[in-house]
Amino acid sequence: MELYKWTGPRDQGISILASSPNSRLIYLVDGEESTVLFEAEAGTAPQGFEAFQILNAVGDINDGFYAVFNNIPVSEEGRELFEERFQNRAGKVEEEPGFAAIRVLRPLNSDTYIILTLWKDEESFTNWQQSQAYSHAHAKRGTSDGIDKRPNIFPRPSFVKTYTR
Repeated sequence: MELYKWTGPRDQGISILASSPNSRLIYLVDGEESTVLFEAEAGTAPQGFEAFQILNAVGDINDGFYAVFNNIPVSEEGRELFEERFQNRAGKVEEEPGFAAIRVLRPLNSDTYIILTLWKDEESFTNWQQSQAYSHAHAKRGTSDGIDKRPNIFPRPSFVKTYTR
């Protein structure tokens, strides 16, 4: 499976929705910026959409109303280790109240992976960040055992982008 993502001005996002009324497109907004998502079997990305291979999927992305995109640039030599880390994740986030879905996305045409989580609302995400499960999932961050301390893995800092439906 693949996930396709388009990001741009709200009016263009609305045009994409209008041109595909029978599709299961997800339309998300943040101010004047919008993102359109859809999942499909592997194929050619529609023009203007980024393509990602779905490495891990839990839940239905259509159930979420608050989307968190953790964008993580990963070097070519770091891909295997990075993917292994997410293939062996504890999966605690799925047990959190308000959790809707997660997608671990491998970029097909860039170096930036996306860890996409969808939530019932922003409060559910904030509660997750303050939970023991979050602390457990990120316990190695910043330590000598953490992947973030390995050389040549992350060429640039990661960044988070959020949207609502």
